[in-house]
Amino acid sequence: MREPHALVTGAAGFIGSHLVDRLIDSGASVTGVDCFTDYYDPSLKRANLARAMTSPRFRLMELDLGAADLGALPEADVVFHQAAQAGVRASWGAEFAAYTHHNVLATQRLLERYRGAKLERFVYASSSSVYGDAERYPTAEDSVPRPFSPYGVTKLAGEHLALLYSRNFDLPVVALRYFTVYGPRQRPDMAFHRFARALLRGEPIVIYGDGCQSRDFTFIDDAIESNLRAWKHAAPQAVYNVGGGSQVEVLEAIRILERALGAKAELRFEPRPPGDPLRTRADAARIERDLGFRPATPIARGLEAEAEWARGLYAEARR
Repeated sequence: MREPHALVTGAAGFIGSHLVDRLIDSGASVTGVDCFTDYYDPSLKRANLARAMTSPRFRLMELDLGAADLGALPEADVVFHQAAQAGVRASWGAEFAAYTHHNVLATQRLLERYRGAKLERFVYASSSSVYGDAERYPTAEDSVPRPFSPYGVTKLAGEHLALLYSRNFDLPVVALRYFTVYGPRQRPDMAFHRFARALLRGEPIVIYGDGCQSRDFTFIDDAIESNLRAWKHAAPQAVYNVGGGSQVEVLEAIRILERALGAKAELRFEPRPPGDPLRTRADAARIERDLGFRPATPIARGLEAEAEWARGLYAEARR
């Protein structure tokens, strides 16, 4: 029986690299695509792929989806489009051009490349940022999207592009709206990574706002499971919230990390920046009903796993 072939964009990133590892473990062959932008240290991204690079079933292609000849991309059974220019706070001002390039143009060009292909699924990584300050909580997929940041606008634009290619060209698209994914390999600009790094270095933790803002946090293993279920079981043009069922306030998350790392945080409060919603919470009834997906990792266990990973990462850096 022929092994399935998956294409993963953003393969060296936080979520993409975990997805690559899981696909290889499941018996798939994987082509990973990444352009190694300098949004954060590319050496961290290459380290994310260290395990995959030892596998004969993995191939890495370094190219910019927004500019390269995408005819070089191979045929695949499934495409997982994880690549994006991340970050809410950085998406304002002159940096917006990078967001339109990597989140909108790159998505449209990838859809064009595969619009006539016989894919089983094209899984688009969307974001809870499309909701902004949502009209209701928990937020269901039929809520009107009202992005609160330029980043959210570009992720919603990519989602709309993917779904219209599905309607016009029968491309079997599924969109997953991630709610704040965390865990080992989390990007260094994301909150839990910043908090753990500061605790390990004895530095102040900067909190934007009063620390009472809350998020629906999703552990990385659960996010990966949602992708595999979307590939195998989701109907084309379906849109799903991927929430971890762990809504906690920022200050409570810091207390969990303090216990995990055996350190006391020094807190420094700064104004809440533009584009940062006060609250997110996923209504995950649809993904549970359709795909049988339920998150398996509670926030305390997930944060302990991220803390242990961060301890190893910054111990290595001190050597």
